[in-house]
Order: sequence, then C-alpha cells, then structure tokens
Amino acid sequence: MTTTPRAVRRAAPRSRRSATPTDPAHALLPAAEPVRMLDETGTRLPAHPDHPEPPTAALRELYRRMVIGRRFDVQATALTKQGRLAVYPSSRGQEACQVGAVLAVRDTDWVFPTYRESMALTARGIDPVEVLTLLRGDWHCGYDPAARHTAPQCTPLATQTVHAAGLAYGEAYQGRDTVALVFIGDGATSEGDFHEGVNFAAVFKAPVVFFVQNNKYAISVPLSRQTAAPSLAYKGVGYGVPAEQVDGNDPMAVLAVLTRAVAHARAGNGPYLVEAHTYRMEPHTNADDASRYRDGAEVEAWRDRDPVTRLETYLRGAGELDDAAVAAIAAEAEAYAADLRERMNLAPAVDPLSLFDHVYAEPTPQLREQREQVRAELAAARDTEGDA
Repeated sequence: MTTTPRAVRRAAPRSRRSATPTDPAHALLPAAEPVRMLDETGTRLPAHPDHPEPPTAALRELYRRMVIGRRFDVQATALTKQGRLAVYPSSRGQEACQVGAVLAVRDTDWVFPTYRESMALTARGIDPVEVLTLLRGDWHCGYDPAARHTAPQCTPLATQTVHAAGLAYGEAYQGRDTVALVFIGDGATSEGDFHEGVNFAAVFKAPVVFFVQNNKYAISVPLSRQTAAPSLAYKGVGYGVPAEQVDGNDPMAVLAVLTRAVAHARAGNGPYLVEAHTYRMEPHTNADDASRYRDGAEVEAWRDRDPVTRLETYLRGAGELDDAAVAAIAAEAEAYAADLRERMNLAPAVDPLSLFDHVYAEPTPQLREQREQVRAELAAARDTEGDA
C-alpha cells in the first residue's frame, strides 16, 4: 500500500465546493444570468419558472407611465438649461427600473429614493412641481413625506438604506403591513451605510427591498473599480439575504422580479436584494461631462436596448397597443410636460424670514435678534419703494 508524501498532500489544491440544495447559501444566490422576459427586440422569451408574467393591464400601465416619465425627464433637463432648476440628475434609459419598482409596491408602502428618482416619484403620483422643488434650490422637498409615504430624495450615498431598514422594522414591530422599497445606485453599495442597512434588516428580518440600479458608473467610476464580485446581487449572500439580478431594461422582467421581492418581504421573510443591470444614457447631472469617462459607441450600444421601445413592441405584437393608443399616451405625456413647464416658469413666492425657521426647535436669542433685523430691513425697503 502506497501513501502520498506529506509534502505532496499539503501542496495539493483544495477543491471548491459548488452550491447544492443542501448548502444554506444556495437559496440566497441570484440566478447566474439576469432574469429576462423580453429580448432587445421586444420578443417574448421562454417563461421564467420563478417569476410569473405580470398581468397585461399592469404592463399597459407600465408602458403609459414610462412614456410620461421619459417626457417629464426631457422637460426637467430643459428646465435646468433654462435656469429653472439648480441641478437635475436624469434617469433616461432607466425608465423600466424607475416605474417598474413603484408599480410593485402599494401606496401604503414606503419608498426611499436617491437624488435620481424624480421619475419614480412622478410615477408614484406626486406632483412634478413638488418633486422638483428640492432640485430647484429650496431647503425642503416639496411634498409631504408622511402623506405620500415617500422619503425626501437623498443626496448622500446609501444613508437612505439605514432609514429604510429602521422604518420597516418599526412598522413590522407595530404590526403594520408595510414594505420599504429603497433605491440604491451601484456606487452606494461601496458605502458603509449600505452594509449597516442590509445587515440590520437581515438580522431583524425587516421587510425591506433593496433595489440596486447598476447603471455602470458611480459618477465617473466604472463598476470594475468598485467591486470584484460577479455581480452586486451576490453581496446579499454575505448578509443572509436572498437576491436576484434582472435585466433592468426589460420592463416586464423588472416588474415581475420586484413583485416577487416585495411579496417575500411582506410575508415576513425579511429583506430581499435586487440588482438591475441598466444604463444611464445622459450625464450624471447637468454639471457632468460624461464624454471624459465613456465613449459614444458604448452609449449607442445601450440605445438599442431602449426599455420603452422594447415594451411597446411587445404590446403591439400582443394586440394590446395600436397606433391610436400610442398616440393618445404620447399626447397625454405632452400635456403633462406643458403643464409642468407652465407652472415652473412662475417665480416661486419666497419669504426671506423663512431662513430662520426650523434652525432650532427653540430659537436662540441671537437668532431672534437676527430675524428682527432682517424683518426691519425688509420693512424699510418696502417703505422706500412706496415713497419712490
């Protein structure tokens, strides 16, 4: 009988175990390839066993809101160029993610947006002027977060993940049937707040859906410089959170995957992580020069994967859309943009004394004094104008 020398045994490579149904990690892993239901041409792909196709009525509404959302996005970009907005982060190209996600939750669920989710908020039914109030330069968001179950748009990366986890835990603790949907960019997954939010939600089984829109760049930093993971969805397994990845330019697949993720969280099974592979067609904001870090050929390649065209083609082929219906939706989108343009061209009424509101819960003597000085100066200016 021969034996392997000890040195050889020590040097032999260890085999890597593959995930099997008996492996606890197996149920947490995303599919090896993003879930797709429509190809780039809008052709229906074979049914996915884990994700039922959304109802036709839901797909028609998804298309309608995507068309209106894109027109809103174009109009908001134009308002920025006209000086009506201080800044605007476009979400053109990400319509399936923006609209599909909010259609997967109830009005009573909470949404936690980033600065790029203006389209998602309008799709949620919030007045577009109120949505743009913060980006106009005001000190607060224009809508009532509590009434709309929608947190203010968040500029710091990933801080909203902690807010979402805390709110969801609190709602579940009080016995309320609430899910928190939190939007995250790929860059936010590199932040400590992302770790804290996902880990807390996992440990306390908070009903949160973490929705990562991987649009390939954190401003100018490509994904390859952010992570070595096979995909961002694989980060879920480290926290004990099930995850899935989806073609973010396939509206049908986005709605199907998010619907399942929300149902998972609502059933008391804890959080769920979804990564959508998509692309930001426009610069990071109007202050960004995207040509410095990506070339035109890359942008054009993604233009062929347009989510609006993809869903329209499918619905036309299924007999659910015709020229008249498409024209009617386009007209509705134009009217929406015209109304927004008209109201945004009105100068907002600004009260300079509001600068002193909400600085402290109880104004300090110095703050009261400063407020009185400003009030006196304004009164003097009005008297001067009246004498002129």
